[in-house]
Formats: sequence, structure tokens, C-alpha cells
Amino acid sequence: MNFSTALPTFVITLREGVEAALVVGIVLALLKKAKQSRLNSWVYAGVGFGIVVSALIGVLFSVVIQTLGKINPQYTSVVEPALEGVFSVLAIAMLSWMLIWMTKQARFMKAQVEGAVTEALTQNANAGWGVFSLILVAVVREGFETVLFIAANFQQGLIPTIGALGGLLVAVAVGVLLFKVGVKINIRQFFQVMGVFLVLIVAGLLVSALKHFDNAVANLALSSRASESLCFYHEHFTKVHSCILGPMVWNTSSILPDGQFPGIILKSLFGYRENLYLLQAVGYVVFLLIVGGLYFRSLNGEVPKSTKNISLAQK
Repeated sequence: MNFSTALPTFVITLREGVEAALVVGIVLALLKKAKQSRLNSWVYAGVGFGIVVSALIGVLFSVVIQTLGKINPQYTSVVEPALEGVFSVLAIAMLSWMLIWMTKQARFMKAQVEGAVTEALTQNANAGWGVFSLILVAVVREGFETVLFIAANFQQGLIPTIGALGGLLVAVAVGVLLFKVGVKINIRQFFQVMGVFLVLIVAGLLVSALKHFDNAVANLALSSRASESLCFYHEHFTKVHSCILGPMVWNTSSILPDGQFPGIILKSLFGYRENLYLLQAVGYVVFLLIVGGLYFRSLNGEVPKSTKNISLAQK
């Protein structure tokens, strides 16, 4: 088994899971402070239901993918890479937006959650449902991003799902350390490091998405015998050709193959490819400049001292 494909989903689920764990921990601490621990069961119910909803979304995606593939079996070689490309684009958009947005909002997370909990507690009859909804939205939001990423790599089997479960377990452990044991962790530095990893992972996903679309167009051209009209770059200049990605930028298969260690790790985490084409290279660099630039710019804001090291177990 190639467990290297579990690394990206592990990193993504770990980061998103810690965000959800922070919300859960803050809510539990605030309920304890307000002497409303009777509502803790609503918090745990929100966590459990959110995980179930995220899993059901993943199952729904799998069913949709399989159904579309069976509608026209002769075009399965076209539908599968095309769907991988579409889900990759969705995952890129969602992960990039949430990375930048959450980085900007992280410094206000405690205040926002506290405001939401306070509002829920003022509605005595519906306090439990208010807390439940807050936790459910937090968990599903993070889970949906991971589901999209796994759906974008559905041909890799269950291994990415194993990575997601591993990241979830570690995120739960971080939450327990923060809010039960009382360990102080520099959350700001954690998210900064994980954010850099996430930018590189998503940039690599862009490289994969372009290759998926290239494969889909190439397979469609072969099935319709219209390679010249669909594949405008079909074997014009290189032996290892692309259909729509342009000329090959490099071929490092003899030096650092992406199917063997350590190339396979670099491929899984950072988007390395032994065969890289012009459009992929341009897309990778442009993505890093735009999204990476926006991410690092979002880190420049001042963060209150109370949010740098979070440990609410004793508050």
C-alpha cells in the first residue's frame, strides 16, 4: 500500500480538526464559566452529528462519481479524470478561501464564539439547540473541506481516508491537551506552520487538477478520433506528450522519480512531478504568488496576547 497519499489528507484534517477542536473547547470552557455544563451533551451531540454529516457527504460524492461513470461506460476514462479535475478545483477554491479567511478571523475566534454562546444562552428555551448548531456548523465546515479533497483523489482508494482519520484523531488529542490537561500550545505558530503546508498541498492539487483535465481531454480525443482538434499540443515537440498542457518543462524521472521515495513524499505533500509541463509550472507559480502572498499578508495583523497561547482548561 502507498501510504504517502495519506499525508495530504492527514495535514488538512489535522489543521481543520484543530480549528474545530478550538471552537468545541472554547464553548465547553464558556459553558463551565457560565455554570451551564448541563449543555455539554449538546456540544458532544453537535460534534458527533457533524462527523456523521461529513461522512455522508463523502458517501454521496462516491455514489455520484460511480453513477456518472456507469451512465456511459465507454466514456468512463473521460468522466473519471474530468470529475477528479472538477472536485480538485472545488477543493482548491474552498481550501484557499478558508485558509485565508480563517487566518484573518483566528485572532477574533474566541470573541466570536463567546458572543454566539452568550446569545444562545439568552434564549433559555433554545439554548441547547443554539449550542448544538454552533458546533455542528464548525465541524461540518471543516469536514466538508476534507471530503472535497478526498473526492478529488477518489481513485487512490481508502488510503486518503485513513490519513483523514489519523489527522482527526491527532486533532482530538490536541483538543484534549488544550482544554482537559491544560497544556499550553502556541496556536498561532501551529496554524502558521500548518498554513504553509496547506498552501503547498493545494498548489500541488492544482498541478494534479490540470493533469486530470489533460487526461480527460486526451481520452476524449482518442475515443472520438479527434486528437488534432482537441489536443492542440498532441506530440508536436515531445515524446512524453501532453494534450493541452504545452511543452515539458522538466523530466527528472531518472534522478528523482515521483513513484519512489523520497519523490513520492514530495509528490504527495508539495505537488512535485517527475514530468512537469508548461501550464502546470505556470499555474503552480501563479498560485503560490497569489494565494501564498495573500496568506502571508493575512499573518501580518496583530494578534491579542490572549490568543497566542491557548489553554482554557483552568479559565
